Amino acid sequence: MISKKLYSTITRIVKKHLLESESSHDFDHTLRVCRNADKLLAELPEADSDVVRLATLLHDIARPEEKGNNRVCHAKLGAEMAEKILKDLKVEASFAQRVVSAVRTHRYRDNNAPESLEAQIVYDADKLDSLGAVGIGRAFLFAGKFGARLHNTEKEALTHRAYSKEDTAYREYLVKLRKLPEAMLTSPGKRMALERIDFMQEFFTRLNEETQLNLDKL
Repeated sequence: MISKKLYSTITRIVKKHLLESESSHDFDHTLRVCRNADKLLAELPEADSDVVRLATLLHDIARPEEKGNNRVCHAKLGAEMAEKILKDLKVEASFAQRVVSAVRTHRYRDNNAPESLEAQIVYDADKLDSLGAVGIGRAFLFAGKFGARLHNTEKEALTHRAYSKEDTAYREYLVKLRKLPEAMLTSPGKRMALERIDFMQEFFTRLNEETQLNLDKL
């Protein structure tokens, strides 16, 4: 079992490093992912909670390095950084590698799928933070970075490119977020994702109605 001292030390390292990260992937995001992981662990007691908790804490450690440099994969670099941190803190090597593997695969790109249950929990916990009320807030944060409109129609959203004026929170929902539940890897993760996506659908339905009412008055 990992000690409170070790967990606190790594928490301080991560928090300090993520001061340079963008708001949608800052330390607050990391803490939310940790809470999501705890919810999943409560339903998956066979998983090694120590591996999950350290991996979720470290999963976005390389976000500042990725910011503004699309040649950097934060999951791959983050795994390297996590490995060094754990080695410097003299964490047992085989345990550390399980943590590092979960960090490396939490993005799930290029067929680099999370294989262990612990890695799958980290993946699902991260994706859950893109859904529900928090997911809506993060989608608007992302859209605001590029000066996108508050809202647009489905046609406008789907016929324009990313990082444009039409790359709204609604576009993020249509193109990516509404598909996440089917990509979840654990049973409780899928159930939680479906609950959160229902809320998002309800929100954007209401937003469509309110903006259409405004247009009808012109």
